Amino acid sequence: MKKIELEIVALSHSITQTHSYAVVLGELNGLRRLPIVIGGFEAQAIAVALERMNPSRPLTHDLMKNFMLAFNVELHEVIINDLQEGIFYSKLVCSSENDTVEIDSRTSDALALAVRFGCPIYTYENILESAGILMENDEKKKAATASQPVTSDSSREDLKSLSLEELNSLLTEVLEQEDYLKAIAIRDEINTRKK
Repeated sequence: MKKIELEIVALSHSITQTHSYAVVLGELNGLRRLPIVIGGFEAQAIAVALERMNPSRPLTHDLMKNFMLAFNVELHEVIINDLQEGIFYSKLVCSSENDTVEIDSRTSDALALAVRFGCPIYTYENILESAGILMENDEKKKAATASQPVTSDSSREDLKSLSLEELNSLLTEVLEQEDYLKAIAIRDEINTRKK
């Protein structure tokens, strides 16, 4: 399978859900986004590395990097390789002098290490197809939001009462507001109806 390179484009805190964050990965040279819900500690670990902050003591992911470097293990790439029941699975592609190995990892941990090592992040087409969100150009966004009245409440029950057309318009609206957690819920409802 052909790998698609991604980059971290946003790290969003949810106002509606306590301790919930979304890391948003964007397709390099493309319009698709892959939002992934992560925990607060993992979000902090990613943010610290993105901002190039130096905590007084190493965080867990800094310790892992130091350990790997001490034993001449290099992280070459992270691959988000599976999606099962809304859970993303990843692997770390590492090498030492003698061997290259793939190590199973939680996606949030893999991303925190990828930022620290400066290595590329990849996924596959089927994962972007099923869980990705297509960012439309500005003209299409404005037309979609102007043509449809949308509701601002996107709880699960309210989403079920909306038509597919209304869900697509609401998705456009929350993406403009960069509320990626609501976008995930809307995307999931749209995907459920397509099945």
